Amino acid sequence: MFNVTDLIIAFLISFCATLFLMYPIKRLAVKMNVIDMPNYRKVHKTPLPRLGGLGIYLGTVIGLLYLRPTNEYFLEICIGAVIIIITGLLDDKFSIKPMLKLTGQIIPAALLIYSGLIIERITIPFFGVIELGYFSILITLLWIVGITNAINLIDGLDGLASGVSTIALTSIFIMAIMDERILVGYLCIVLIGSNLGFLFHNFHPAKVYMGDTGSLFLGYSIAVISILGLFKNITLFSFIIPVIVLAVPIFDTLFAMVRRMLSGEKIMMPDKKHIHHQLLLAGFSHKTSVLIIYAFSILFGALAILFSNASLNLTLIVSIIVLIMVHIIAELVGVVGSGKRPIINVIKNVVNKTKFKSKN
Repeated sequence: MFNVTDLIIAFLISFCATLFLMYPIKRLAVKMNVIDMPNYRKVHKTPLPRLGGLGIYLGTVIGLLYLRPTNEYFLEICIGAVIIIITGLLDDKFSIKPMLKLTGQIIPAALLIYSGLIIERITIPFFGVIELGYFSILITLLWIVGITNAINLIDGLDGLASGVSTIALTSIFIMAIMDERILVGYLCIVLIGSNLGFLFHNFHPAKVYMGDTGSLFLGYSIAVISILGLFKNITLFSFIIPVIVLAVPIFDTLFAMVRRMLSGEKIMMPDKKHIHHQLLLAGFSHKTSVLIIYAFSILFGALAILFSNASLNLTLIVSIIVLIMVHIIAELVGVVGSGKRPIINVIKNVVNKTKFKSKN
């Protein structure tokens, strides 16, 4: 059983630790010249320190020192996190080659797989439980590396990656409470606290960025937590729920790859056509664009929670809503035929008509 007092104390410890550690970390980043410089792909116009992820990591560690969780995989999870942090620090300082950065993600994933923390089976509606067998290793590797990079790629606006991560972690935390998964709940609560402590410094206009140190650590953590708390839960929708929780970063990344393939570009080549870029291009302000993506993430998180305990009829309704939202994301990032936006245009027309009627 969860101890509510312990959860509140751990949250406050992680929140306060990250909040106050960010001040010396910003000075350290400047001293070490770990600075995020503006360029044609980036939205910010002035150089900013980019070691904020170190504060998120330290705040998480300090919170866990209070909770002292125990689990057969906990040591390997911690070692993997250290490797991810070192990879992120090296990339923030030296901009290491993509293959070296990928290696720094594969090693922790391989360590977890070797320890036995794998996605052994998935359950899909109408098909039932599917044992993955030898494919479990590949699926687990792809999931950890994929989610790690998805959070990394969505880190494009002030407060975006930390906010989206916090929303996803809160959704998983609620499901962990319902399912009494102690380690998952502990990991979520300290990460939520650390994220919010960092968000105080990172929400627009940002004073510090998390850098790859933070985005890789958050992606790795969410990937591991989702395996522990969602894939390990043998329900009818154990494969679909984690995808819904992380729908915004997952589909933004997948659609980016499809878009680049269709246009003949290199799949791994960065561009300015992610969902946050498209919202800015549509005329929304920096802060409003972030809040819109937060709203998407909150809705997906709520739908995932509903999905986990839904009747068959409610499941059908939730599925339709999810598909419509995913289609809207596809329209925003430009992978629907010839850049057409049928659903978005309908929404715009309804909003405009409502405004017109209210004025008259």
